[in-house]
Amino acid sequence: MTMLPPLSLYIHIPWCVSKCPYCDFNSHSLREAVNEESYVSALLLDLEHDLPLSGGRELNSIFIGGGTPSLFAVAAIERLLRGVRHRVGVAPDAEITLEANPGAVDVVHFEGYLAAGVNRLSLGVQSFDRQMLHALGRIHTPADAVEALTLARAAGFQNINLDLMFGLPSQALSEAMGDLDAAIALAPNHLSWYQLTIEPNTLFHAHPPLTPDEELLWEIQKTGHARLQQAGYLQYEVSAYARAGDSCRHNLNYWTFGDYLGIGAGAHAKLTTSKGVVRR
Repeated sequence: MTMLPPLSLYIHIPWCVSKCPYCDFNSHSLREAVNEESYVSALLLDLEHDLPLSGGRELNSIFIGGGTPSLFAVAAIERLLRGVRHRVGVAPDAEITLEANPGAVDVVHFEGYLAAGVNRLSLGVQSFDRQMLHALGRIHTPADAVEALTLARAAGFQNINLDLMFGLPSQALSEAMGDLDAAIALAPNHLSWYQLTIEPNTLFHAHPPLTPDEELLWEIQKTGHARLQQAGYLQYEVSAYARAGDSCRHNLNYWTFGDYLGIGAGAHAKLTTSKGVVRR
């Protein structure tokens, strides 16, 4: 019998406080209160629908992405993870990540998410420059980002990723390195450092900002890569850097062609079956 690859689960929560001008994900600005209970019920029904294709495997990782999943109450996340565990086996040491945005969380939420089973946080910082954050449509300040990381650690999280962007509107090499230095100084376990790209069906596509040219982008990438390596962050995929032993297992499962279930409004799945690979 052919061994099936490892299995992960991606859960999509599509709401944000506001839509960023560069974002082409399935995400939507909150116009009214979300019926969290109803959406969690729909997510669990979605999971039940796809479980026959799981081959009876347990989950090695779960990633709750968005949108901004940290907008959901602790009780909703707890019910969601409890419902997942009730329906499918979850490895005792499974990596369970939740995306959170600075300014949309507090220590009570962090403590609650940790108690619910989340053991890895991904904080959407993007920049530590107030002007750059404004240009990107972000609602938090540099101080909010530092505070979010401080509160997460105080709550007990020991595995934290920071999302950081470069190639921002009119960004100079020194500004990009300033962002990177600020992130490194906070000593996260993992850094997702990726270039701003202008995607169709975004506000930036309709009204493109002035971004660094290819030569400057390469200089930023080359200089930043060396700086990250010097600080002990090793690159293990295109935009991901981690300390030894802290690579994101969920990311690695994608990159090594593992299987994954996908539930929610913007999720997709890839599953190996006796008839070949099925995508949903």
